[in-house]
Parts: sequence; C-alpha cells; structure tokens
Amino acid sequence: MNHKSMTIDGRECFVSGSDHPRYILVQTLGNHERSLFDRTAELIAGATDIPFVLAAFQVFDWDLDLTPWHDDAINRKPEVGTRTGETLRYVTKSLLPALETEYGKLPVILGGYSLGGLFALWSSMQTDRFSAIAAASPSLWIRDWLDFAQTHPVKAAKVYLSLGDREEHVKNRAIARVGDSVRGELELLKAQLGEENCTLVWNPGGHFQDEDKRLAAAFSWCIETM
Repeated sequence: MNHKSMTIDGRECFVSGSDHPRYILVQTLGNHERSLFDRTAELIAGATDIPFVLAAFQVFDWDLDLTPWHDDAINRKPEVGTRTGETLRYVTKSLLPALETEYGKLPVILGGYSLGGLFALWSSMQTDRFSAIAAASPSLWIRDWLDFAQTHPVKAAKVYLSLGDREEHVKNRAIARVGDSVRGELELLKAQLGEENCTLVWNPGGHFQDEDKRLAAAFSWCIETM
C-alpha cells in the first residue's frame, strides 16, 4: 500500500491505498486517531481483495466540527452544532475533487468512529454524494436523533452500523440511550433501503475499544457489499 500526506484547502490529509482503486473511502481524523490510521488501512486491505484508497481529513475540533446540532450532554459551548455543515462542504467541495483529480470519479464511502460515525450518517441525509456509510460506534445518543432521522432518510445505498455491547450499560443516562437509538436507526434503514442493504454489528466491549478494528470492519463490509 502507498502512504502519503498532503494539505488540501487548509486541512492535513492522510492517504493510504492502491494506485488504481475502485472505491474512495473517506474518514474523519481527530488528533487521537492519527496513530490508528495506517493500521485501519492495513486491516481493510487484509479483509478485502478489492483495491481502495482511504483518505482521512483533519478535524480541528472534534465536537464543533462533527456535531450536527447542539446538545449540552456532548459539549456546552454555544457554537457546537454550527460548524458541521462547513465540515461537510469541505468533504464535498475540497477533499473529493482533489481525490478525484488523482484517482478518477469513483464511488465514495464515508465513515468514522464515534462522533465521526454520527457525522457520516448525518451527512448521508444531506447529500447523495456518498454511495455507502460506515458508521462504527456512532454517537447516536445525541438528543432527538431518531426524531431527526425519521424525517431525513439517508441518500446512500448501503449503511453499516456497529456498537459495543457495553456501550449502553453506563451510568450517564444520555449516553445510555445509544443502544435504543442505534436499534431504532436500523429499523428506519431497513424500511428505507431494504434489509440486505444495512446491518448492525454488535462488538464485545465498551466504546473506547478496538476503534481501528471496528472502523476497518465497517469499511470492509461496505466495499464487499457494493
């Protein structure tokens, strides 16, 4: 696999994969995820023979860049919930055009972990630019998620969801609702896309566990079922 880094429209980006991919995979990249990026790409390559390129773009502020609306349980800063549209515009107007200049216009799979997974799923409700969504342990405990999802169907063809089997068994009541939210989202996806085009995988453990493996599994499923 080839690895490189570059700056695209003011954000640092890391790219790993084949010179002749069939899919472009895009993920959010917080500072805490940089050490996992290469490993994630290697795990995807080990799970599929289909060539791909994985591109990760810098997230300046994890909460501000990826939270679609304000929720005090996530962050009390009043500006949280105002910058997610800007992040999505960066992906569609800056990152993808740069990648397509190099690799061609290919199906795009958007993914992420935690708030990155929330951002990916929310983005698929805003635009049809993404063919599939790889949402690993997404933070669907954000308030009013299912109310929003019921009136904003996804525009992607495939969606992968996963969750750790201990994630809903926490003392924080806001976070504990993630299990019901993810189950509810799966039922919406089944109705929207058909059961064969979505899945929910339960992983052993809590939220802060096997992030690279969970995200790689999400991307791999999307590639293999496209």
